[in-house]
Amino acid sequence: MLDIKFLRDNPDIVKQNIKNKFQDEKLPLVDQVIDLYNQSLDAKQRAETLQANRNTLSKQIGVLKGQAKKNPAEAGELEAKIAAITAQVNAEAEERKVLEDKADDLSRQVRSIMLQIPNIIDPSVPIGPDDSHNVEVQRFGEPKTPDFPIPYHTDIMEKLGGLDIDAARRVSGNGFYYLLGDIARLHEAVLAYARDFMIDRGFTYVIPPFMIHGDVVEGVMSFPEMDAMMYKIEGEDLYLIGTSEHSMIGRFKGQILEEEQLPQTLTSYSPCFRKEKGAHGIEERGLYRIHQFEKQEMIVVCKPEDSMDWYEKLWKNSVDLFTSMDIPVRQLECCSGDLADLKVKSCDIEAWSPRQQKYFEVCSCSNLGDAQARRLGIRYRESFVDAKGKKKSKTVLAHTLNNTVVAPPRMLIALLENNLNEDGSVRVPEVLRPYMGGKEVLAVKG
Repeated sequence: MLDIKFLRDNPDIVKQNIKNKFQDEKLPLVDQVIDLYNQSLDAKQRAETLQANRNTLSKQIGVLKGQAKKNPAEAGELEAKIAAITAQVNAEAEERKVLEDKADDLSRQVRSIMLQIPNIIDPSVPIGPDDSHNVEVQRFGEPKTPDFPIPYHTDIMEKLGGLDIDAARRVSGNGFYYLLGDIARLHEAVLAYARDFMIDRGFTYVIPPFMIHGDVVEGVMSFPEMDAMMYKIEGEDLYLIGTSEHSMIGRFKGQILEEEQLPQTLTSYSPCFRKEKGAHGIEERGLYRIHQFEKQEMIVVCKPEDSMDWYEKLWKNSVDLFTSMDIPVRQLECCSGDLADLKVKSCDIEAWSPRQQKYFEVCSCSNLGDAQARRLGIRYRESFVDAKGKKKSKTVLAHTLNNTVVAPPRMLIALLENNLNEDGSVRVPEVLRPYMGGKEVLAVKG
């Protein structure tokens, strides 16, 4: 969410940003919210003027009452003046209440509209209407294709005795799965390795709540994202998280951190629950788009001047992790039209699929600037020296960033395809073997 004062002072910048995101239907919101904000300021100022006048009139009443006690002969005349002033105070009190209610209503309207206006994107973001205009930046690792056919990932898993989708459909419906045996163990090995990988890079491991209140949902994501993703608990103000970023950022809601507490570098595990609305093609069957999965995430809360450096570090962590498991990847810069409204800059890390002969998304790294911090009130105390040489402090909105570490079982697709042997067995990457009891190969089940 933008600062309303910035929007009012820079409407043309905000409108151009909306155009750059190909959301022209939101252009009228800029002038509308400025008008509502000005009306709210006017109502507040008039209410404050009436309150100041009440204070003045109250003092006059006190003076008149004192005079009436000292001069009984003038008491009648003075009582009449007191009654007139009291009537004015009461009338202005009613008017002030109307103005305060109007100001509160206008402020709610302003916030509602501000939540719909996208964040200002970074100048480096490529301009384009949708993900077809995302830009490949660089590749890591050599994409290879074996000289034998690679089955669909569900077939690979089933031959290893590791997947039962039919039973999951009977129990839960489409978009669910049972992982079994070596595949289930591999799934957990990847998560454990990712956890230790991030801890070794200085991140603090966290297991957060898996349900959050509605005000936290509003603070961390846009309405279209919420509608497309979140499951709500019926009869309660609780939502199942779609990613641990939601509850991790929510942890700092309404907090003022000390400067020395930043950056907060955290890696969190959670199950994730998503509606995944819409139809999906053949490459999104199986375990590509599902309603329930587990994920390791990385979260950073930092000073504004440090956020772009952390953005670079976060996506590079993903590259290092995947290439350590012998999975070639590429970095794809997200264009303006593919950015969610809260994002300043974002890139995807995509893994090579030898079967599809293309890359597909396995991580998404995002810098959200101060958008989430403004919605949730996440600040830190910054020290500075004023013009007179005195040391002072002020509160400043923090910046927030997030990136996927790994999200199995989707990433297992890339792992299995890139480590598949011709006989259907799968080589276990060396870094995962300690988490698999030393096992080097997953064998086909008879």
